[in-house]
Amino acid sequence: MATSAHTIAAPARATTAAGSATLRSKQGFQHGGWFVAPFLLLFALFVIWPLLRGVYLSFTDANITGEGASFVGLDNYREALDDPLVWDSLGHSAYFTLLVVPCITVLAFLLAMLAHHIERGKWLWRLCFFAPFLLPSTVAANLWQWLFNPGTGMIDHVFGLDTPWLTDKSYAMLAIVVTTLWWTVGFSFLLYLAALQGIPDHLYEAARLDGANAWYRMVHITLPMLRNITGLVIALQVLASLQVFDQAVVMMDFLPGPEGSTRTFVQYTLEEGFTSYRVGYASAISVIFFVIIAAVALARMWLLRNREESAR
Repeated sequence: MATSAHTIAAPARATTAAGSATLRSKQGFQHGGWFVAPFLLLFALFVIWPLLRGVYLSFTDANITGEGASFVGLDNYREALDDPLVWDSLGHSAYFTLLVVPCITVLAFLLAMLAHHIERGKWLWRLCFFAPFLLPSTVAANLWQWLFNPGTGMIDHVFGLDTPWLTDKSYAMLAIVVTTLWWTVGFSFLLYLAALQGIPDHLYEAARLDGANAWYRMVHITLPMLRNITGLVIALQVLASLQVFDQAVVMMDFLPGPEGSTRTFVQYTLEEGFTSYRVGYASAISVIFFVIIAAVALARMWLLRNREESAR
């Protein structure tokens, strides 16, 4: 009988414990919900609602005043797909991304290696590498606009050049790329530096005991240990570079650059919305760009998931 009583009591205690855990979970959600509610409210107000509103406007011929808009269906999307300036601006953004992402990834890694292994003045090196990232975009763009100024700029003066950096379509995008590298490399540098500090020292010590030189240690220890952070840096830089706007607009004095060579996708969207006053068409372009950005982000997640599954 005692055995039977214990057998009956055990499921009862399990059921009671499960019920208590469920009750605590519900109570925790109710109390925690009040802390999350302000964020959810602001997120819905400034992110979800503008997104839904933009999708709605993309199916209308709304102007900047918002009056007299009528439903036009997919006409804005058809026009966008046939608009050569849409493809040109998208090509400029993609070209900028292809130039910036590899350069900034390699440069950030090299700077992090230098700051990590240098012995004297380590804090000063870290400050110098990260400080430009703290500057507002307009400050960085105006600074490099002056440095690239033909004739009076410091770059031409120091190197004895007379290059039309900002007035020639062959050099204008390169000038924006250089500005972006100097201004934003500090963020990726910080990510790499934190990852380097997390690599266990005993791995390097064991490699030294086996006679491995510095190059072998970097290739077979450092780079594999930084694989995840490298993927993160590349993903963040791709998403940020595709949305380039501030430095391109400021350095070109709010113009699309020589022969439109620096007009980016975001810039063209704003031109259509706030210069041509075609808010409906600009909203359609924005939706197309949102789909492209989302596709890039989802592709990154898919690749990461496949890598993790193959590593198991």
